Amino acid sequence: MTAAVLAEELSVSERTIYRDIATLSGLGAPVEGEAGMGYVLRSGFFLPPLMFDEDEREALVLGARWVERQADSVLAKAATNAIAKIAMATPSDQREALAETGLWAALPQAEIDHTPVLKALREAIRREEKLFITYRDAAGAMTERTVWPIGMAFYDRKRLFSAWCELRTAFRHFHAENIGALSLTGERYPTRRAALVKAWRKEMRPAQTLARGS
Repeated sequence: MTAAVLAEELSVSERTIYRDIATLSGLGAPVEGEAGMGYVLRSGFFLPPLMFDEDEREALVLGARWVERQADSVLAKAATNAIAKIAMATPSDQREALAETGLWAALPQAEIDHTPVLKALREAIRREEKLFITYRDAAGAMTERTVWPIGMAFYDRKRLFSAWCELRTAFRHFHAENIGALSLTGERYPTRRAALVKAWRKEMRPAQTLARGS
């Protein structure tokens, strides 16, 4: 169906149709076609309104605002876009409540934006890919390591990631700010990340138990 036909049927301009098609596509609707040719919406697609209670709304907004303030700029922008998409898919009364939620995330005590490093770390975790890094250890010496990153923690002023270190043949925790250089190797590590996370948790549990005094 062409934009002209849709515009006539809905009593709007073709420009409005183009804008709305772009919005639907951004929300994940399987719209195929292009301007001047026409559009097709594949059967079976249904986008229900997103309904949240007050606590769910506050959790979503606070979480997104925390990421906006604490994560790298790429992830921060993704959090902003995610909330905008959620707002577009919610009823108008809830949309206003999302915008006016009175919970805010504090600014970090120091401006930190290691965007290239953090983005590459997130990609490696997602793809289960080995990383080659130069790293300043606790003694201040620079070392070269190949690591298998499995997870990352975001603290107020630090970014910590866990990985299997080929140099130490053990799990290690690394501070992102201590990385001198980093490159994706394009090589997947030989064990699935879920299995590595399970092994890491099993290894960390005794230390956590001792820390609690049990």
